[in-house]
Amino acid sequence: MDFGLVLQTDPPASRVVSLMKRAERNGFRYGWTFDSAVLWQEPFVIYSQILANTTKLTVGPMVTNPGTRTWEVTASSFATLNDMFGNRTICGIGRGDSAMRVAGRGPNTLARMSRAMKVIRALGRGEEADLGDGAKVRFPWIGPGAELPVWMAAYGPKALRMAGAEADGFILQLADLYLTESMVRTVKDAAVAAGRDPAEVTICVAAPAYVTPDDSPRSLAHAREQCRWFGGMVGNHVADLVARYGERSELVPRELTEYIAAREGYDYTHHGRSGNPDSAFVPDEIVDRFCLLGPPAAHVEKLRALRELGVDQFAVYAMHDAREKVIEEYGSHVIPALRA
Repeated sequence: MDFGLVLQTDPPASRVVSLMKRAERNGFRYGWTFDSAVLWQEPFVIYSQILANTTKLTVGPMVTNPGTRTWEVTASSFATLNDMFGNRTICGIGRGDSAMRVAGRGPNTLARMSRAMKVIRALGRGEEADLGDGAKVRFPWIGPGAELPVWMAAYGPKALRMAGAEADGFILQLADLYLTESMVRTVKDAAVAAGRDPAEVTICVAAPAYVTPDDSPRSLAHAREQCRWFGGMVGNHVADLVARYGERSELVPRELTEYIAAREGYDYTHHGRSGNPDSAFVPDEIVDRFCLLGPPAAHVEKLRALRELGVDQFAVYAMHDAREKVIEEYGSHVIPALRA
């Protein structure tokens, strides 16, 4: 199992670079960031500094979207970094939640997602791509051997099938074992139906991880409060699914949808941050299911279970008050145990 670190690009950017350097020293192989142009600083500028200050870390957005940047610009940004530092970038992509809504636009359609993934991947590999209306382009400066994997974030049934049929990897932003098993199975089945080897689709689970000194009620209560924001963030995507498929649908598991019944709204000012007041509706049970909390042994146990379900990478959301600690604890205890 590989490990990634996920950060927001809050200023100063030097802090983001420093944490990514620490992550690489502790055995992390991927460095991810949010991508929301209004809420945080521009990630591609920061990627250049992360890559310049590390040697093996692969970097990319979790996730970008096909609406806030033109597709050829997105592909060119990745390809330029790869030309400078080797093939060390990855394109995580989704419909766009905060990036689109903060700018007054709705998330992208799946049809647009499909077209964008094909264009970005092809251009990033130095191949020709059709931008639409007959405009076919190719980057003449890309040399042989260029690669750009595209991993798709998804929750709903149509998006999951698209990830399996078209993406190089699947990003699931929660660590619930039941939902992971169900969604990974849908993705893999879709890959088979599309004539692909399901092993070609890399599975990445991303969720907050908070390492506590023990499993006492006090320690776990603090960890839950630091990670409760995540249930609120996931709730945005779940609310979209409920609006599309209804509160009770065979297409969307109740284990995913029931908890948002008390959700009243969402202010993106607090998006992805501990203490988010719009996450107060999230019960402890959901925090425990969606996140990894407790002493190192508890993390190892759940990660082994995720690995058995086919998860290839666990990406740690570190938006809490113990970022350095979770990196060091994973480097000292968790990652070695999973790689033993």
